[in-house]
Amino acid sequence: MESLKNKFREKSMQLSAEIKDMLAKHGNMKLGEYTIEQIYSGMKGVIGLITETSKLDPIEGIRFRGYSIPELRQLLPKAKDGNEPLPEGLFYLLLIGEIPTEEDVKNITIDWQRRSNVPKHVFDVIDELPLDAHPMTQFVTGIMAMQTESVFAKAYARGISKKEYWEYAYEDAMNLIARVPRVAAYVYRRKYKNNVHIEPDYNLDWAANFAHMLGYSDVNFKNLMRLYLTIHADHEGGNVSAHATHLVGSALSDPYLSLAAGLNGLAGPLHGLANQEVIKWIFQLKENLGGGLPTKEQIAEYIKKTLAEGKVVPGYGHAVLRKTDPRFIAQQEFYRNYIKKDDVCEIVQMIYEVAPSILEATGKIKNPWPNVDAHSGALLVHYGMFEYEYYTVLFGVSRALGVLASLVWDRALGMPIERPSSVTTEWVKNYIAKQLAEQAK
Repeated sequence: MESLKNKFREKSMQLSAEIKDMLAKHGNMKLGEYTIEQIYSGMKGVIGLITETSKLDPIEGIRFRGYSIPELRQLLPKAKDGNEPLPEGLFYLLLIGEIPTEEDVKNITIDWQRRSNVPKHVFDVIDELPLDAHPMTQFVTGIMAMQTESVFAKAYARGISKKEYWEYAYEDAMNLIARVPRVAAYVYRRKYKNNVHIEPDYNLDWAANFAHMLGYSDVNFKNLMRLYLTIHADHEGGNVSAHATHLVGSALSDPYLSLAAGLNGLAGPLHGLANQEVIKWIFQLKENLGGGLPTKEQIAEYIKKTLAEGKVVPGYGHAVLRKTDPRFIAQQEFYRNYIKKDDVCEIVQMIYEVAPSILEATGKIKNPWPNVDAHSGALLVHYGMFEYEYYTVLFGVSRALGVLASLVWDRALGMPIERPSSVTTEWVKNYIAKQLAEQAK
C-alpha cells in the first residue's frame, strides 16, 4: 500500500507543479466570461448562484435584503429588556423581504415556541457519542437524528406537486429553527456542565431562551445572543455552509439533510471553526507575553513572529470583503456599549490597531482587515463561556436562519439540481494549446 501512496505523491507533485506553471503563464486566458485561474481558485468571482436573501459587497459589506447591519440594528424590533435586534425579525426580513412589525416578530416567537419540542430519540442518539466528540459532531448528529420528523420527506414519498415543495420545505425550516437551540444547548450542557440540563422558558424570545438553556442569565448575555444570532445568520450564497445547503437541497434532499450538510461545511477551520481558532491564538498570545495586558508593540512583534513561522493571523482576511467586516464593528460597538473594560476584548482592539498594516506590508494578503471571527470569541469569554470548541455551534444555530430561508426560496422558485461542468487539467492544457495556435495564425 505504501508504494501506491508514494506513486500518488509523485503524480500529484508533478501535476501541482504543472498547474502552477500553467497559471503563471496563462492564468488570465478566458474560458467564456471567466479565466483559467478562476476555475483553479475556488470559482472566486464566478457568478453561478441565485440567493435572494443577502448580498456581500467587497466594499460596502453584507446587506440583508438591501439593509446594512447598522440599519438593521436600528430598524428591526427589539426585546423589551434589550437594545439589540431580535433574530425572529431578521428571519422575517430574509423570508419576506420587508422589515417586520413588532406583532410580526411576536407571532414568529410564538410559532417557534409551539414547534420547539425535540423528540426523545434525538437526545438518545447524541448520548451514544463519546463526551470528547467535538460539539459540532454532536450538534450535526442531533440534526440528522431529527430527520425522522421531516414533513417534506414524508410528503414527497407519498407524492406531491412541484408547486407544493416550498410549503413542506417551509414547515421543515420552521420546525428546525424552533428546535436547533434546544439541541445545541443539550450538547453544551452534556459536554461541559455534567449533563445537567435546563428546560426551556417559553416566556422568552428565541435567542434569550437559548441563552437560558445554555445556563446564562445575565441580561446582557441575552442581548449578545440576540446580536450574535442576527449578524451570523446569512452571508450570501457562495460561502461553504450556504452553498452546501443549497447544493444538497437542489437534489430535493429534505431541509434536515441539507442543513446538516451546510453545518458540516461550517465546521471547517476556513469557515465557521475560525472563531475557535481566533480565541485559541489570543490565549496563546497572552500566555507567551506574560499573561497580563500586553502593549501594542508586544502584539505587533507576536504577529510578525506568527507570520515568520508560516502561520496565519486567525480572524483576519476574507474571500470577498476588502474592508473591516461590519459584523466585527457591530461586536466592537457591543463591547463599548455593554462591557467597556475587559483584557481579552482590549487585546482584540489592539490587534485591530496594529495587524492590518503588518499584514498589508507582506504584499501577499488581499484583505488585511478583521472578519467577524476576530471579535466574537472575546465577547463570549467575557461572559464566562471559555469552551471555545463550542463557538461554532453558536454560529450554526444562527446560520440556520439564513440557509433555511434561502432553501424555502429555492423550492418556491423551482431551482433545478445544481450540476456545473468540470474539466481535467489535460483538457485545460489542450484548450491553451488551441488558443495559442489560433493566435499564432
